[in-house]
Amino acid sequence: MLGLTTEILATDSKQSIASIEALETDVSSVDAKVVVAVRAALEARGISFIASGSDEAGGAGIRFKHWDQDGGIRPENLNATNDD
Repeated sequence: MLGLTTEILATDSKQSIASIEALETDVSSVDAKVVVAVRAALEARGISFIASGSDEAGGAGIRFKHWDQDGGIRPENLNATNDD
């Protein structure tokens, strides 16, 4: 989604590559500090974490924070006339 490599995410979050790889495999196998650091690194790159039961449309997951500010077309508005 962001085009990040494991190495870049490790650098951004100040965690080891092994910690990032462990997180990708099993979130319960890593220290909570790793999860917090990775989340902060992703948020700094424009990702918003949406909790289950939030008022946001679409439910739990992740979204770009500044979706509407980049001038792009939202998926629900794509059609044959604006497909380049």
